[in-house]
Amino acid sequence: MLRKEVAVSTRTLQWKCVESRTDSKRLYYGRFVLSPLMKGQADTIGIAMRRALLGEIEGTCITHAKSEKIPHEYSTIGGIEESVHEILMNLKEVVLRSNLYGTCDASICVKGPGKITAKDILSPPSVEIVDTTQHIASLTEPINLCIGLQIERNRGYRMKKPNNAQNGSYPIDAVFMPVRNANHSIHSYGNGNEKQEILFLEIWTNGSLTPKEALHEASRNLIDLFIPFLHSEEQDITLELEDNQNRVILPLFIFHEGLAKLKKNEIALKCIFIDQSELPSRIYNCLKRSNIHTLLDLLNKSQEDLLKIEHFRIEDVKRILGILQKHFVIDLPKKKFEI
Repeated sequence: MLRKEVAVSTRTLQWKCVESRTDSKRLYYGRFVLSPLMKGQADTIGIAMRRALLGEIEGTCITHAKSEKIPHEYSTIGGIEESVHEILMNLKEVVLRSNLYGTCDASICVKGPGKITAKDILSPPSVEIVDTTQHIASLTEPINLCIGLQIERNRGYRMKKPNNAQNGSYPIDAVFMPVRNANHSIHSYGNGNEKQEILFLEIWTNGSLTPKEALHEASRNLIDLFIPFLHSEEQDITLELEDNQNRVILPLFIFHEGLAKLKKNEIALKCIFIDQSELPSRIYNCLKRSNIHTLLDLLNKSQEDLLKIEHFRIEDVKRILGILQKHFVIDLPKKKFEI
């Protein structure tokens, strides 16, 4: 029955989504297979992918709440059913999706009586609330409640520090991870030296990403981590000692030289990733979210194409052109050539 569900090729690796469902606005599920793999490869890939899914993907959440009327985190406010601590815990559960770089401000300003939900959060256009029904507080009297919020995009999990409240600003435990859980399992078939494996990956997300998007993002992050080992020669490592502390500073891994020779080699261009350049992180993230990952992807775009990217500016295009000129003595066309 398994072989009917998963078509196994003995020639090339193939992946497929065999199950996808949305259990709620904040719980997506996907099940994927990769095959055929040699004995032991499924476990190698499965462990690496699980770690990348849970720890390497960026997410967006509320990290601070501020109000001048709040004396301390465990206080109560007249006319509000929940305590301040309960409100902060509810804000922690708000799921956001964004193309944010760094941090931005948002707010809640509501007059009671009534219930406050995530729908009442006033946020920048770059931030989208995944589930607007998330409960935040209940106002039982006609009072005004105004809360300032700080939204941040990052990765992993960051616990608030105790007694870290300043000027009425209270930190919130930040769960940036869009992947809530990930599992892998292995099915083996064949005998002896002909034994092969099928890798099954299960991914649960909070709704800010689909499992397929999470799989793509985790795969790209893993590839980026191993790019330095693809360089033809090892790089010298500069050791620098500061304040009697051992710090190892690695030189920037720059683009390969001699692009003119590589232009005829499409495979070589695919191996040169944009994170090997001197691009600022904001420009790099814009390109990455537009599926521009390699130098080949970039050279297939015109200046006009780049300006159509969300949040991209003319200064960003000039920065890219400067790097291409510096390392490769080439330019991007202003407009795409049309046949």
